[in-house]
Amino acid sequence: MNDRGLILGGLLLFVGLITLPVWYNVAAGTPSRPPELKLPAQGKDPFGTAEYMRASHMSLLVAWRDEVVRGGERTVVGRDGKTYAKSLTRTCMDCHSSRAEFCDRCHGYTSARVSCWDCHADRRLAEGSAR
Repeated sequence: MNDRGLILGGLLLFVGLITLPVWYNVAAGTPSRPPELKLPAQGKDPFGTAEYMRASHMSLLVAWRDEVVRGGERTVVGRDGKTYAKSLTRTCMDCHSSRAEFCDRCHGYTSARVSCWDCHADRRLAEGSAR
């Protein structure tokens, strides 16, 4: 009852099937590219560079949430010197107006679960307009 070969063969088959998508992409030579985003027409982001926002936007939103809910601080001064509301739907979504073309593309690409919309209603959807 020496099943070592059968077990080893089964494990190799299992690992091969699980990693098949990786091997397929390597063989096809198709690199994974991040999605191209529809950027706001206004130009630069008043809260940070594109690189900073890609890496830290969630930290910024969590900090804003804590400052608003726990500290009552409802405004922030941007890098441009203007005062903005600490609001996902009023501040961020005013410039990044299409959730489907901006938020959902990156979060879909990275398979990140977006929990913002669990509490925040997208007012454009509520008003019946298209995303």
